Amino acid sequence: MANPILVIGGTGTVGRVVVEKVLDAGRQVHVLSRGRRPTGPGRHLTGDVRTGEGLAEAVAGVDTIVVCVDPLPHVVEAALAAAKPHLVYISIVGIDRVPFGYYRRKLADEQLIASSGLPWTVLRATQFHDLIAVMLRMLAKPPLMVLPKEWRFQPIDAREVGAALADLALGEPSGRVPDMGGPQVRALQELARTYLAAVDKRRPIVSVTLPGRVYRAYRAGEHLAPQRPVGTITFEQYLTEQLVAGTLPYADVIRAYTRLPRRKRHH
Repeated sequence: MANPILVIGGTGTVGRVVVEKVLDAGRQVHVLSRGRRPTGPGRHLTGDVRTGEGLAEAVAGVDTIVVCVDPLPHVVEAALAAAKPHLVYISIVGIDRVPFGYYRRKLADEQLIASSGLPWTVLRATQFHDLIAVMLRMLAKPPLMVLPKEWRFQPIDAREVGAALADLALGEPSGRVPDMGGPQVRALQELARTYLAAVDKRRPIVSVTLPGRVYRAYRAGEHLAPQRPVGTITFEQYLTEQLVAGTLPYADVIRAYTRLPRRKRHH
């Protein structure tokens, strides 16, 4: 019988999907998360990738680790001290081209994995629908919706990315695999109008030019993968589904990108 697959961050947006798909494939799953052990499928463990607490115990006896959180140094250290399991990591398209602080940290993690001596697989994806929806929700709070001029996004559904990660975890180490983009490259203003219509809000939209290299990189589309429109679920489909379910995302979705402190959610 195959050893379990460990999913670090298996209670998050993507990690939950990975856990579900791996279990559907008939494999055992261990789920590592911070704080109190949650309920749900798989065997749940407690640990912290930032301090390394609990990682040695979590990686023992597994042959694959799917990492849906960061940072990576303690994870790599624990894996090297174990049986050198296959490390599968979710990353972001354009982290080597957009000079954004969080992207630089993700790129450093990729480089650490590639040079570690571990068998590894890295999948880069474009921004999730959840992230775009949260960003637009925040931008729509003032009476005037101010958006960066000429920015485009290629949002993808987190469930499709999670399913792809699960397939990679069940396969052989593949190094850097082809990027995974959403089905459409869309102007931010168009996405904003779609969001406003979905939530029944009216806001004048003003496009502005901003200074800085990050703005220019996004304007140039360095975060896009137009040659890899792998996703099938559009932003409109995502919004419709979330509104019907009453589960449009809130600020916790972007905490990983911004490192904002946790705040109480309001419904």
